[in-house]
Amino acid sequence: MKTIRLHPAGHEVKCGAGETVLMALENAGYALPNNCRAGACGDCKVKVLSGRFDQGIVLDMALSQEDRKQGFGLMCMAKPLSDELVLEWGSEQAKLNLFPPQTNQIYVVTDRIRRTGRIVELRLRPLGPPMRYWPGQYVLLGDPEGRIPPRCYSLASAPKPDGELTLQITRVEDGKASSWAHDQLRVGESVSVSGPYGTFIGDPSVETPVLCIAAGSGLAPILSLADAALRRGFRQPVTLMFSARTLDDLYESGLFEYWTKKYVNFRYIPTLTRDTHGGLTGRIPDVLPKQFKDLSNYSVFIAGSPTFVDACALAAKRLGASERFIYTEGYYAQVHACAPASVVSQTTVAA
Repeated sequence: MKTIRLHPAGHEVKCGAGETVLMALENAGYALPNNCRAGACGDCKVKVLSGRFDQGIVLDMALSQEDRKQGFGLMCMAKPLSDELVLEWGSEQAKLNLFPPQTNQIYVVTDRIRRTGRIVELRLRPLGPPMRYWPGQYVLLGDPEGRIPPRCYSLASAPKPDGELTLQITRVEDGKASSWAHDQLRVGESVSVSGPYGTFIGDPSVETPVLCIAAGSGLAPILSLADAALRRGFRQPVTLMFSARTLDDLYESGLFEYWTKKYVNFRYIPTLTRDTHGGLTGRIPDVLPKQFKDLSNYSVFIAGSPTFVDACALAAKRLGASERFIYTEGYYAQVHACAPASVVSQTTVAA
């Protein structure tokens, strides 16, 4: 068993006999951009800082001789030879590459769950190859015939080997796509998915405590981010604050109870704005100072309506959070179908 070390964070991943570096990373919950998985496209090119590896047969157009001299390798074909292989991962010199989006991928609805009176969850399985994405990204959802205008929905699940996607869709007044998803779309029917898109993604090299803040279906990308981090063994404290109007609007409580019992570093804090319960009441910007005295060393992820996001970001900054480590996603009204180059439903505040 070989060890792959991700620098500068120091994460360690075990690589079994016969496994490529890409396979080992994916098995450990780390998503690395790739396309061909055969040494031909170059999307999985990473700099190897130390250690020896068998590169295998790759094309020069994907990995040039100059790339090789500088220490780069294609991880889809690379197999460790030394006991330890150190990769440059997430630093300023090796920022995340986004997976190339694919259009009109056909998925089948395998389940639908009514989460609240206004939110329905769809679970989708691909008929083709699984879509690769980073936790926190989003897709465009529509029907294969093009009768329903495609709309942006965040992925609520971390990447899975079977390619299953989870979307949580809020009913929007006079919204053709959300009405279709709530009232017409049934289990067994096909849908069209394009993506992934978006940059609501943290730097995987950063090792800080994490605060996730969400309201409504803004919980979806937060679920994806938190699930991926916890499953890959993230050791820093992870706190999730979820704001809802009433007790009936709180959902995923069972999952959060499971995470609380399974992961000692996870804490869940729900708060209600129009109801009372055994926990917190009030808007997150108002209750945040009572939960945290100093956020200067935190990475903060915020998702929900633009006014909610702005208010929470301001409250976090007042507690010392650095703008560089505040990542935000705001859901703006989608009057027209989202175009990949001009989508405004997701923004990132980060250096």
